[in-house]
Amino acid sequence: MMKKLFKRKTVLFLMMSLMLLLAACSSSGTGGQTGSGTSSGDSESSNKLVIGFSQVGAESEWRTANTKSMQEAIKAAGHELKFSDAQQKQENQIKAIRSFIAQKVDAIVFSPVVETGFETVLQEAKDAGIPVFLADRSVDIEDDSLWVTFLGSDFVEEGRKAANWLVEETKDEEGDVNIVELQGTVGSAPAIDRKEGFEEVIKDHPNHKIIKSQTGDFTRAKGKEVMEAFLKSDGDNIDVLYAHNDDMAIGAIQAIEEYGLKPGEDIKIIGVDAVKGAFEAMAAGKMNVTVECNPLFGPQMVDLIEAHIAGEEISKRVAVEESMYTMDQAEELLPTREY
Repeated sequence: MMKKLFKRKTVLFLMMSLMLLLAACSSSGTGGQTGSGTSSGDSESSNKLVIGFSQVGAESEWRTANTKSMQEAIKAAGHELKFSDAQQKQENQIKAIRSFIAQKVDAIVFSPVVETGFETVLQEAKDAGIPVFLADRSVDIEDDSLWVTFLGSDFVEEGRKAANWLVEETKDEEGDVNIVELQGTVGSAPAIDRKEGFEEVIKDHPNHKIIKSQTGDFTRAKGKEVMEAFLKSDGDNIDVLYAHNDDMAIGAIQAIEEYGLKPGEDIKIIGVDAVKGAFEAMAAGKMNVTVECNPLFGPQMVDLIEAHIAGEEISKRVAVEESMYTMDQAEELLPTREY
């Protein structure tokens, strides 16, 4: 009787052990995969990134097109976007980056309002293990480990292109070529670099002189306002307007017309960005040239973020390909412009 009871207990013990073993295997096959992200459903969600994007603002056609390109590219890739418009204020941008850090995003993209003053917040992002990508504008920071890469235009080269066009255009003119300059936002990378590139070229041509230079803050309204002041003080002496972006140039064109001069003829107009509004002005004979600054690099930025997250090595500086367009090309190209 005792032997039979012992056998039954042994069989029962073995059966319970087998059931526990099967349950453990089942748990590691399902729950374990969920934890490691290797199941088919979670594999898809593990590829989805949360990307924080802090934009300078919406001060121009270019900026609006750039924002749209970034937003659409992030969503098209299946990632989640957290967007913030800094309204051209650095304090708003720093606040947005700190918010992204608090939300534990996977990556931060931002176009700096100005070059300096971001060390502390970018160190906070690095300490949190969140990679930072610079879009369109760079930062002036000694520790370049605080950001992964800068994707954008060569602003210095844009300034050179503008000046080289002017030098060639006015090579047969005698006497001084008087230039007024509408600078971009004070302290911003494009304003600093576009001025540097332009002056680098004209310094070898002493008859080309910048007689007035003031910020128009990259906006049409401010561009018009500052151009009105230039005309009031030196209206009869201005030969050329060099504007750091097309929106300021378009605002200035209105001021020139109201003053009684013909933009594009009495005063040559040089802009930067190659927005649709510039092509419309050139087609109407009111603007002479625009240097392209391509804003449609959203897909390229998403590729860089994904590559970095995947462990690939990325160049510290990635350039966007660009061209330059003149008045005689405008009418034909206008229908093809995307921004």
